Amino acid sequence: MYDVNVRGVCKKFGNMYAVKHIDFFIKKGEILGFLGQNGAGKTTTIKMLTGQLLPTEGHIEIFGMNVIDHHKDIMSKIGYIPDTPVLYEGLTPKEMLGFVGRLYNMKTSVLSKRIDELLSIMNLKDFEDELIKNFSLGMKKKVSIACGLIHSPKLLILDEVTNGLDPRSAREIKDLIKMLNEQQGVSCLLTTHILDVVEELAHRIIIIEKGEIVEQGELVELKEKYKAKNLEGVFLKAIS
Repeated sequence: MYDVNVRGVCKKFGNMYAVKHIDFFIKKGEILGFLGQNGAGKTTTIKMLTGQLLPTEGHIEIFGMNVIDHHKDIMSKIGYIPDTPVLYEGLTPKEMLGFVGRLYNMKTSVLSKRIDELLSIMNLKDFEDELIKNFSLGMKKKVSIACGLIHSPKLLILDEVTNGLDPRSAREIKDLIKMLNEQQGVSCLLTTHILDVVEELAHRIIIIEKGEIVEQGELVELKEKYKAKNLEGVFLKAIS
């Protein structure tokens, strides 16, 4: 069984296809790099996976359940970290994490321990009682990532996860993703324009262009197919 199984999915806005007949899967414990230019259909696909948009056609199953019919159960097992942090900036990181944890009905004792753990992982302990509105973009991004991890999800959907982070923080987040994947078996869908991140982390890659999947496979295979030295070479040739 796949953690994610997308079959024949389309999304139309009026007469225009934003996503057109795409099929893909994510195996349990796999990191999938989902790449495309601006406007290629990545965000629309993510919104359908997270139930923010309904497909015009096709089916999406996550953990063997239809996203539309079992939305609440599925979302309790997914961590979604958007490109732009969506936070209540009048709260502190500690308060924000507590708020999100309570939305997932986490027990108080478990939540308190998890908050402390994540603040330490994100190097935010010294700022846990400061207002988020005073934070830099990078620090807000760290709070957003912690919110996505608060309930120990089995699937992470990461949209430009290193955007706004300095090199050291980006390294820490990449190491965290590796740890979650290798030690806890967390599956990931990773979208980013920073191809080096995908090249380092992803087990398999999908490239979408104008709403259609134009290429997919393991990087080694794709580099050989396109006679490319790296993922950038593969990407540019695949969309040309």
